[in-house]
Amino acid sequence: MQPHRSLIAPESVGTAVRTGPRTLATSLPLVLVAVPELAMAAAGAAEATAEAAGVSMGAAIGAGLAVGLAAIGAGIAVGIAGAAAIGAITEKPEVLGRTLIFIGLAEGIAIYGLIVAFMLLTGFGG
Repeated sequence: MQPHRSLIAPESVGTAVRTGPRTLATSLPLVLVAVPELAMAAAGAAEATAEAAGVSMGAAIGAGLAVGLAAIGAGIAVGIAGAAAIGAITEKPEVLGRTLIFIGLAEGIAIYGLIVAFMLLTGFGG
């Protein structure tokens, strides 16, 4: 049986990738130039898309926030309700149906966010 051979060549041991101020100093100008350019390009694309769809930027941002925050809230609620449901089911298996109802109610939060987003994007209700 042959001994285990390392995938790292012996001459490369001790010559790790350099990290620290020198690496930061060489990449910082690139970051300072690229990030604002990408942000401006994304903003321009979002504005053009919103204008093409006939939606104001405020409605588009509001719809995105409604869906995003509702999804985060639903995820937190399902996580808490799911953990409690698993604990309850392990102690008393006949409560499975009731726990599924509670998890379904938590999922409804995300659906409310979608409804609000559709109302904002279609101009319904205001």
